[in-house]
Amino acid sequence: MAFAEREGRVVWPDIGDDAEWFRQYATFMRRSVSPGDALAFFKVDSEVDVRDVLPTVRTPTLVVQRVGDQAVPIDYARYVAQQIAGAALIELPGSNHGYMAPDQDEPLDEIERFIKGLREEEAELDRVLSTVLFTDIVGSTEKASELGDRKWNELLERHHRAVRGLLSRYRGHEIDTAGDGFFATFDGPARAVRCAQQIIDAVRPLDLQIRAGIHTGEVQTIDGKASGLAVNIGARVGGLAGPSEVLVSSTVKDLTAGSGLKFEDRGEHELKGVTDRWRLYRVGD
Repeated sequence: MAFAEREGRVVWPDIGDDAEWFRQYATFMRRSVSPGDALAFFKVDSEVDVRDVLPTVRTPTLVVQRVGDQAVPIDYARYVAQQIAGAALIELPGSNHGYMAPDQDEPLDEIERFIKGLREEEAELDRVLSTVLFTDIVGSTEKASELGDRKWNELLERHHRAVRGLLSRYRGHEIDTAGDGFFATFDGPARAVRCAQQIIDAVRPLDLQIRAGIHTGEVQTIDGKASGLAVNIGARVGGLAGPSEVLVSSTVKDLTAGSGLKFEDRGEHELKGVTDRWRLYRVGD
């Protein structure tokens, strides 16, 4: 009990003369570790020196310290923050130290803000310039009704094999397959356009026609799934394409200048859920 009170008055001066708090703290220490293990812990703790390691830290780091802390002086925190590249230092008012202090909302709020900021930053860093391709079979409902479930599923499997084979050839990455449609991303718009053209030709012997929409923009990837405004635009462009037609945004047209691809102006269109009007182009033969 005496040790708990002596330590408590230095580490958490705001506790004052709260005998019940010191009693609970002493109980906490007794239940946490045996006397022998406690001695070993304090010995190791006093001998550890990580100063040489600090400059090697590359993980985002937040150092939070109260300026009046008597257990760990504020200069220690400042030193640590200076030695870790990019570390953030938050100096809080007060003298209490450690996780058992009665005024932990403030440091916890700072930690929460720091983590939230990292997550937002990581989300931004996960955004990459990518080309999205959407395809779907024209008149699939009617075709399925005409063929019946068994034959339609067999035809759909052949369609999927053809599409996946061409995605692999043109280095496309399949993101999702919903029914008879594909959603894929590419690291170059010209490859996406040529892939879509080849898919149209590949499914023609199956007595199928597809429509395709392509757009290039920043795409955010979360758990392997691509999302963001660029994805929505690509889907809307695909929905406006006609049978055996590849429709692209003006962004794709501009980025493929010099590729040998030909485009026909399809005018400006409103895309549902997307602001402004978008000029679209049909990929020529």
